[in-house]
Amino acid sequence: MSQTQYPRSPKVLLGGIAHLGRFIDKVRLRHAGKIQDYNYITVGFDKYLIDFLQIDPKAFEQQVLAGESDEKLLSWVKTNGRQHSDEEIAQWSTGLLAGGPKDEAAKQRFQGRVQDIATKRGVPLVSLPPVTTWADVIELDEERM
Repeated sequence: MSQTQYPRSPKVLLGGIAHLGRFIDKVRLRHAGKIQDYNYITVGFDKYLIDFLQIDPKAFEQQVLAGESDEKLLSWVKTNGRQHSDEEIAQWSTGLLAGGPKDEAAKQRFQGRVQDIATKRGVPLVSLPPVTTWADVIELDEERM
């Protein structure tokens, strides 16, 4: 069993929003010195989430570091970000979680990430479960698949 502490899965919804709980965990774990090598705020799912919610990432980070609960952080997002309908949130979350590589360069990065996971586990690539989405690559990398 791994001793690594991972943030929540991006598939865990908070207020119907994919990745929000994970983003909260990444802020907490990063500032505790537990996940230095993770992409953070300016790239990937974090950036997509921030852009969708239209929140100030540093202000949100300060709320997280102040020890606010998930529910209070969700309320802060709804108060300080763009207002979205439940349908818009569901559509965005579904799209985020279903997204895979869209061009040849992204396909190469995707395959490289999967190969890195196989190497880290010391197993052949073909022994890993098949993945087609970026969210599944995260799940695989963090030992949830």
